[in-house]
Amino acid sequence: MPRLSLGERARVTWLAGERARRRIVSRALSSRLLRWRYGSTIADQLLIIPQDLRTRDPSFWQEVQVDQFGLAGSLAILSGQSPFTVRPPSESWERALHGFGWLRHLEANEEREAQEAARRLAVEWAAKYRGGGGGIPWRPEVIARRLYSWITHAGYLLEDADAKTYDVISECLGFQLVRLSATWRTAPVGPPRLLSLMAMVLGDLTIADHERQLSDAERLLATELARQILPDGGHISRNPAILVELLLDLLPLSQCFVARNRPVPKEMSEAIRRALGMLRFMRMNDGSLARFNGTGLADPAHIATVLAYGPGGGKPLRDAATQSGYVRFEAGRTLLVCDVGGPPALEYAGTAHAGCLSFELGHGSQLIFVNGGAPRARETGWMTKARATVSQNTLCLGEKSSSKMVRHPFLEDLVGAYPIRFPNVVKSKVSLPGDENFKGFMLEARHDGYMHRFSLMHSRTLRLSENGLRLEGIDRIEGKSGVVRLKFDLPFSIHFHLHPDVGASEETGEGYVLLDLPDGTAWRFRASGARLAIEEGIYFADSAGPMRARQIVLRGTTFGQSEVTWSLNGD
Repeated sequence: MPRLSLGERARVTWLAGERARRRIVSRALSSRLLRWRYGSTIADQLLIIPQDLRTRDPSFWQEVQVDQFGLAGSLAILSGQSPFTVRPPSESWERALHGFGWLRHLEANEEREAQEAARRLAVEWAAKYRGGGGGIPWRPEVIARRLYSWITHAGYLLEDADAKTYDVISECLGFQLVRLSATWRTAPVGPPRLLSLMAMVLGDLTIADHERQLSDAERLLATELARQILPDGGHISRNPAILVELLLDLLPLSQCFVARNRPVPKEMSEAIRRALGMLRFMRMNDGSLARFNGTGLADPAHIATVLAYGPGGGKPLRDAATQSGYVRFEAGRTLLVCDVGGPPALEYAGTAHAGCLSFELGHGSQLIFVNGGAPRARETGWMTKARATVSQNTLCLGEKSSSKMVRHPFLEDLVGAYPIRFPNVVKSKVSLPGDENFKGFMLEARHDGYMHRFSLMHSRTLRLSENGLRLEGIDRIEGKSGVVRLKFDLPFSIHFHLHPDVGASEETGEGYVLLDLPDGTAWRFRASGARLAIEEGIYFADSAGPMRARQIVLRGTTFGQSEVTWSLNGD
């Protein structure tokens, strides 16, 4: 376990105290003496029904009809039982089950039997869990997702329902809003807490007789948005995929204000505008998100939906997202995105990858170099490898990652995964066409992720031509100041992971690797200062799960100062 710094120990102590305080407050507010503060526990009238922007799968109903209930990448065989009584195949499946996001798939089917099944399952849930309780169904973020699902599909659940069914569902809906209003403080930091506050605002906006709590909920949400959405629009975790999920909920919520003839809170509209701009910044030309810091297979349909649904003005940043720590170059049909940031604060670093100075590159709609990305939630066994430096397009020194996992029991419980530390210092400089007669695009960056182990820095220079058909790179290993002489040679490797659709062959005697793209174009990769080889790799961000891929690897040893140059040229 890496030793925490004095500042980090103080942070952990503060986080532990803050969590204890939140639990005490939530427990007190959940008592019958104080629950009245949050309005009626009966939602007997819905004023508006917001839109669900998430994609729908009508085939889900066909699977349910044959006793299969597939959620979050796991499948439960019901064998005639209710999904609420079978043994959950995974925790993520159980969370998805109790979140009721699957209602949209049943509604998409448009069959009467599917609607009756949805209503029956909602009534069954209300009867089984009435009165509250503990465990996954009553975690604040799960209540929040369930509220979103029940409210957005209230018309589907309540249309032509008999009086008893209507009363059961509406009473349960009101109770859940009151419960969430009392317990949201115990939601995990990050997106779960934001979701909890968004669901509170949604409930207060859409359920009659709850407007009295709306101003307080708006204020709390505004504070949390300011904390988690950075000035450049990125999420504080540096995970681009989180923006998609937040916008899928934030955009319909903002429209609820419009439908109620209320002004959209300034903090909300600004957060949406900035997040949309950042989403465009991190979007590759094939429609996917660049695979950095926890981003895997973000649904391209969801990305396109929020970009189309969102308001205008969310234009991409020109070349650098300073607070989020990313750089983007567009030249001709070539797009390059590079990570020039360190890990976020420990409590937000559960999905962060050790990929400082890694980059992704695409030409047209074809990806060429991609990071390994994040596997699906249920594939926990791959998570550590996916986060390692060797799974990113950057330099790995001494067969160690540039970041260290912090195996601290409290932090693991708080974050839900091991956060990472290092590098502490990342510096970068961007040069663009027209800057002091400079032609093309250039990034000069440096990080100290290996200082604590080897007293060495990694520096990387990337130059992209104006037409986008030539990329030059220089990777240096050097001391922080002056020359460092190690007592032993230290191995290093520089990784260039190829998208699975890209073919690669080493041209014997020519000294380069030929890359064949599906569109018929060819690119040539050359290097000097290290041994060049094509090796097997793993692409984690595929819809079918981790799959074999190929990578170009430059290997060598350093005694304290080394330089490797490489280039990629397209037709």
